[in-house]
Amino acid sequence: MKKRSQTFSVYLERRMARILLLGIISGFPWVLIGSSLSLWLKEDGLSRSTIGWAGLIFGVYALNFLWAPLIDRLRVPYLTPKLGHRRAWIVMSQALIFVCLVGWSLTDPGVHLWGVIAIGLVIAIASATQDITIDALRIEQIGTDEGQAMAAGAAVAVAGWWTGYKLGGVVALNTADVFQSAGVENYWQMTFLVLGLMIIACNIALMFVPELPPTDRAAAQSTDDRVIASKLGFGGGTGHVVAWLVGTVVGPLMSFFRRNGFAIAVAILGFIFLFKIGEAFLGRMSIVFYKEIGFSKSDIALYSKGIGWVTTVVFTLLGGLFAIRIGLVRAMFLSGILMAVTNLMFSWLAWAGPVESLFAAAVLLDDLAAAFATVTFVAFISMLVDRTYTATQYALLASIGTAGRTLFASSSGALVDWLDGDWGIFFVITALMVVPSLICLWVLRHRLTAMLVGAQVRLFSKGVEQGS
Repeated sequence: MKKRSQTFSVYLERRMARILLLGIISGFPWVLIGSSLSLWLKEDGLSRSTIGWAGLIFGVYALNFLWAPLIDRLRVPYLTPKLGHRRAWIVMSQALIFVCLVGWSLTDPGVHLWGVIAIGLVIAIASATQDITIDALRIEQIGTDEGQAMAAGAAVAVAGWWTGYKLGGVVALNTADVFQSAGVENYWQMTFLVLGLMIIACNIALMFVPELPPTDRAAAQSTDDRVIASKLGFGGGTGHVVAWLVGTVVGPLMSFFRRNGFAIAVAILGFIFLFKIGEAFLGRMSIVFYKEIGFSKSDIALYSKGIGWVTTVVFTLLGGLFAIRIGLVRAMFLSGILMAVTNLMFSWLAWAGPVESLFAAAVLLDDLAAAFATVTFVAFISMLVDRTYTATQYALLASIGTAGRTLFASSSGALVDWLDGDWGIFFVITALMVVPSLICLWVLRHRLTAMLVGAQVRLFSKGVEQGS
């Protein structure tokens, strides 16, 4: 009982409230380019395939590791001295998202579809950029030897992300519904102006998250730069510039492969790429599916966003505790199985029709699976990050997972069309997509155990390490 109480008490630390806030800021932009954009295009008469391919803008999240090294090093003029390195980048990204929402409010997708997509792409770039910084700021709140706190922090961050996404969705869908019911012709455009106010609120909230001193990050990066310059045979000012450029891009990758070994590093990246593809297929088309089988925006807001937020937050926090108790690898196995079962529940809903109780049950199970899978996944890759390159390495690992979900999930609408709108078979196929990642995880299980022991996380055990 005492050990259980100690495990739960980590959630009550002040830094967890800060991490929750960061998660909310991170999750909200996904409402804009996910649910809101999809339903906006659907109600404007565009096809499932078009909506699915529009999801390619999420591919930006798979590429943000390319500029993550710059985020680790470059200062934002004027803002960095006043707000700190991390917060300056977040505020700049939020300001760009706000401008884009104003742009959407002035655009008709039926006339300027490519303009709508282009603005969505800019939102995705800004969101992906702020995620780099938010993840780094979150990880830096916790010591490298705090395995329990890292798992709890991952759970709180995921809970915050889902809070930003779900409650943002409640506001977006209900606002659009109110404007539509009031006879406002451009109700989605007006909704985006309201959502712009939430961006301002996010920036105000960010000021309550203090930025910690950079410790020895700069010194460690300079050391790597000198090593690179020496190996390249450069000296003087030229050597410094070349070493900085090469170190910025190559240093984080070199560090990751050096720490894990080439074969294991590649295997880990393969698992990360495959893990959540099935979930992504479901998520990309879910709101279109709800609309097609007969649920209103208010129904979707209530069950998928409102009740979904409560269950997701609860399951995320419980999932964090559960992962601490049984170990991350076992937790990822269980979450993978849950994701497959969830997709089969949606097949049942597709064949049964718009049954409200079944809809609620499917959403509940989906939220449980998504929360559990995400918190274990985030905790896992957070443990693998070298603090010398926090932003870059986390962005690299997270973006590889995003690449798998984005590149494949963008064809989800085309797959439904190819199946002649047979949603039941579609969800069965997505359930099978989790199998390759579970096979990969099983092959890696012993290696992962050895790797994470140093982070004080016990895997495939009935207990936990002291302090975990």
